[in-house]
Amino acid sequence: MNVQEALVTSLEHLAAHKLRSLLTMLGIVFGVGAVIAMLSIGAGAERQSLETISRLGLRNVVIRAKELEQTELQEVRAKSVGLSLRDVEAIEQTVPGVALVAPKVEIDARTVLAAHGTAEPGVYGVSDRHAALAGLELANGRFLDARDLRDHSQVAVIGEAVRKALFGWRPALGEHLKVNDVWLEVVGVLDDAGGEVDTFQGVQLGSTSNAIYIPVTTAQRKFEREPLAAPLSEVIVQLERAGGVGASGRIIAGLLERLHAGVEDYELVVPEALLAESRRTQRMFNIVMGCIAGISLVVGGIGIMNIMLATVLERTREIGVRRAVGARRRDILVQFIVESFALSALGGVVGVVAGIAIAKVVAASAGWPTLVTVWSVALATGVAMAVGLTSGFYPALRAAQLDPIDALRYE
Repeated sequence: MNVQEALVTSLEHLAAHKLRSLLTMLGIVFGVGAVIAMLSIGAGAERQSLETISRLGLRNVVIRAKELEQTELQEVRAKSVGLSLRDVEAIEQTVPGVALVAPKVEIDARTVLAAHGTAEPGVYGVSDRHAALAGLELANGRFLDARDLRDHSQVAVIGEAVRKALFGWRPALGEHLKVNDVWLEVVGVLDDAGGEVDTFQGVQLGSTSNAIYIPVTTAQRKFEREPLAAPLSEVIVQLERAGGVGASGRIIAGLLERLHAGVEDYELVVPEALLAESRRTQRMFNIVMGCIAGISLVVGGIGIMNIMLATVLERTREIGVRRAVGARRRDILVQFIVESFALSALGGVVGVVAGIAIAKVVAASAGWPTLVTVWSVALATGVAMAVGLTSGFYPALRAAQLDPIDALRYE
């Protein structure tokens, strides 16, 4: 008997015992489905992390003003004014390999309105270099320029969500909006680039669609702020090459420590380090989830072995007849191994469908990103088939070693 004949015979036998075959395959189905679903969720989360970190920039070092309690803030301000334009100038003049430095200040926008509506966006004072650093694209108009910063111009660049809230479907360029008590002229509208994730590992990313950008000098001169608040909320430092981020980050940290008199009223975020940490966490997640899902495959393999042992006992007389008419031990071995393999292969196929369905349901119901990859499907089905072959070997060997005369006498 060749492998093809053994496969046909095995499928006929499985079809004759549909319920038993289905129950035997359940362990493999659950295991393969769990592996694919878990790896798909992990791959989706990793892709989202990469997209999110790319918004921060792998060549960037982000310096953020630290949030402190009011009592602690009073003591800190006696030594340091906080993150300021002085830090920006010092970094530009001192740190080697710096391409761009862009300050940013967040404005407490109590009211944002225009002639045709109101909005609740984030309002930020930025420099003319912010668009290049943040990868902002314009749908209409222009971004802030050096003259806007020099003249403390009352101009604004708005996101698409802000445009819809304030102006509906009317053109926004040249129109005016009011932030707190300051009127601003709209000179640009950002392209709706999406990006729903506003935080990543505690780092605020902001939403460009629901944002208003004004000159940082205008924000500092014409908007009120808390007396003890730092002049700047954030400084983004872009380096000329990604390879030197770690070393430059250490130089920046040492420079700021001197400028701030040793007071830690700021924090450094290195996206490159965040990416490495995210990948380590993701690998650990995949390993843990893979082990948990692998348990189901092992249980499924034990189920296949038990059923195959019972099948050998049930078909002992059949084995004796086949041996009596000339079947070799090898033929019996191949027949039962192929039958075990067919069980695991069918379970693997059903498990693949179940795993993809689970990933889609999770993506739709929980809003988690999922990504079904070819290698996750290949890994899950490959392990399932290996489990089927391993689990079926001992029962097949036991069947092949039966004495033909004893098998014929078995009742």
